[in-house]
Formats: sequence, structure tokens, C-alpha cells
Amino acid sequence: MKTGNKGGRPVKVAGQKKGYFIGVKMDTQGYYTLKAKAREAGISISECVRQSVLDSVIKQRLTPETHNLIRKLCGMANNLNQIARKANAQGYQNAQNENLQLAIHIRKLVNQLRHDG
Repeated sequence: MKTGNKGGRPVKVAGQKKGYFIGVKMDTQGYYTLKAKAREAGISISECVRQSVLDSVIKQRLTPETHNLIRKLCGMANNLNQIARKANAQGYQNAQNENLQLAIHIRKLVNQLRHDG
């Protein structure tokens, strides 16, 4: 009586087994787009999703602090535009101090965004 290999598929080690199932709800357009991409690549929808997950780069959402800094920069851009209009109308000398103060503040915020973001 033979007790060795009975043939068939080799046993996979624990790290190779696909033992997790994730259900994803999609709208009709998203589903058919995914299906078409998988068909075009000649792979299953599951394999298409696996490759997408492994090859993608996920960016972190902006923090409330970063949103606040960006909002401040937008307000300063508006102020800078108003200073430029004033400088064109009244001469640069009158707007110079205001412009320098705003530039210093903008530089500080941009440096803070670089360190936070």
C-alpha cells in the first residue's frame, strides 16, 4: 500500500494562503470600470484589486491644523493682493512695511506646513 504523495496541488505555507475576505460595495460605473480593467489585463477582478492595493500609494488626509494653515495662507494671499493694489495706486513706499510684515508671516506659515505636512 502506497502512503506517500497522492498528487494534486502542493500545500501552501501560512503566508501564501489567501484566507481573508473583504467585501466592497461599488456603484455600477465603478464595478464595470474595474471589470473592464481586469479583463483588459487578463486577470480576475480579485487579482486586479490585490495588485491595486499592493501597488498603490495612499496619502494621509490633511489634518485640521494643516487645513487651518492653508486657510490662513489663502487669507494672506488676498491681503498681499490688496497691498499690491495699494502700492500701485499710492506708491510702493507707503505699502513697504505692510508687505514686509506679511512676507515674514507667510514664510513662518509655509515653514510650519513643511514640518507638519
